[in-house]
Amino acid sequence: MRDLYKRLDVPSDASPDTLAAAIEACRHTALKQDADAVLRVPARRDAYDQLHATLSDLGRLRARLGLTHAPHWQDDVANDFSQDSDRSLSRHQELADKLDALVAAGAPSAASRRPWRWLAALLITALLGLLAGLWL
Repeated sequence: MRDLYKRLDVPSDASPDTLAAAIEACRHTALKQDADAVLRVPARRDAYDQLHATLSDLGRLRARLGLTHAPHWQDDVANDFSQDSDRSLSRHQELADKLDALVAAGAPSAASRRPWRWLAALLITALLGLLAGLWL
C-alpha cells in the first residue's frame, strides 16, 4: 500500500487546502486519482489515517527489530511504511551470517554430539541379530 502523504510530500496532518494543492500538483496520474478518491473525502481520509497510523507503527516495530526490505524493494511502494533500522545489518542477514560462520567452522552436527545414540542403536541391532540367530 502506498503512503499517500509521503508520495505527495505533505504531512499527515495537512489541511484540506494543502492536500488539494498537493494533489493538483501531482504529475503521477494513478497516485493523483488514489489521493483524490481517498484524501478529499473526510470519511475515507479518517479511515485511511487509522490504517496509516497502524502501518507506521508496524514500520517502526520492524525497524527496531532490524527487519528491513531487500535492496530491490527499497524504493517500491512495499517499502513506504518501512523505516531505516538502527542496525547496520538486517536481522535476517545477521542470522544468515552466523549460520554461515558455524558451517564454515565445521560445527558438530547433532548426531556427532550424541555418540551414545549411535552406540545404543548399534548394540540393539547386534542384540536383535543375536536373538534372531538363536531363534533359528
